[in-house]
Amino acid sequence: MKSVGITGLGSSLPENIVTNRDIANYLDTNDEWIVNRTGISERRKAEEHILTSDICAEAAQKALDDAGLKPEEIDLIILATMTPDLVFPATACMVQEKIGAVNAAAMDLEAACTGFIYGIATGQQFVATGMYRNVLVIGGELMSRIVDWEDRNTCILFGDGAGAAVLSPVEDGCGIMTNYLGSDGSGLESLYVPAGGAKRPTCEETVKQREHFVRMNGSEVFKFAVRVMGDASIKALEKAGLGKEDIDFLVPHQANIRIIEAATKRLGLSKDKVIANIDKYGNMSAASIPVALEEAVTNNRIKKGDIVLMVGFGGGLTWGATVMKWNKD
Repeated sequence: MKSVGITGLGSSLPENIVTNRDIANYLDTNDEWIVNRTGISERRKAEEHILTSDICAEAAQKALDDAGLKPEEIDLIILATMTPDLVFPATACMVQEKIGAVNAAAMDLEAACTGFIYGIATGQQFVATGMYRNVLVIGGELMSRIVDWEDRNTCILFGDGAGAAVLSPVEDGCGIMTNYLGSDGSGLESLYVPAGGAKRPTCEETVKQREHFVRMNGSEVFKFAVRVMGDASIKALEKAGLGKEDIDFLVPHQANIRIIEAATKRLGLSKDKVIANIDKYGNMSAASIPVALEEAVTNNRIKKGDIVLMVGFGGGLTWGATVMKWNKD
């Protein structure tokens, strides 16, 4: 089995910024209330003509450039998203065409906000076994398209963006050390979109009832997230033969600052070891972890040899964690 690591990173963030004050102009809320409860000050919102495949393609091209690869050298594209361009075909196929990855297989993966971790765990297997050499894993979302902008409990949370990573063979002793994944389907209605699938196809009634937007039981999700972020982190570290004291950087899913702080406390970490950008981007679902990772690497916070723990949770319910020994200079 080959050692596999991230050899390239890229991200794409829409230019349009929506601040808390912008939302307070038409909803009964205010900046202080949102910041105190979520840690979010602003988020990105794509223009109407922008597609999920557009921002994913931009992030993907940047990751390829960072890895020093040409599009035709990519063997497989795994796109984690819950806001695909279409019901089918896979948005990954559209990204494949847009970046010119003519030799790549392509598929979508749906694990909600945990999608990027699931994508990393999946892509690693293809490279480790030697079936493929270069796998492109993307987490991309246009959450603004499935958020009810009249619901102040959810619309304040989410933002648009995409992050991408190239997985390739790396020197032994570096790269991905282990992955830990989990799910609990009994919690489905804690965080979901009720209509638009085969269970409740789109019709006049589902549109009138606003069933095509995110619905969330905030208190249940919060309790679940606080528990599972710590549990998943510890189990992943144990699989890697490491302890909490070995973590150099934690890159958590950016859902709520209080959830991030709870995970930080559970792992006994100082704040300077935690990568958080939720204040600028909100919850970008599958894009949040790769965008945060790319920022930290670009800003020279994460360096070669650092032990990096990525951990996330999402609808499904799903959760997962990846432990890496950072392999790039």
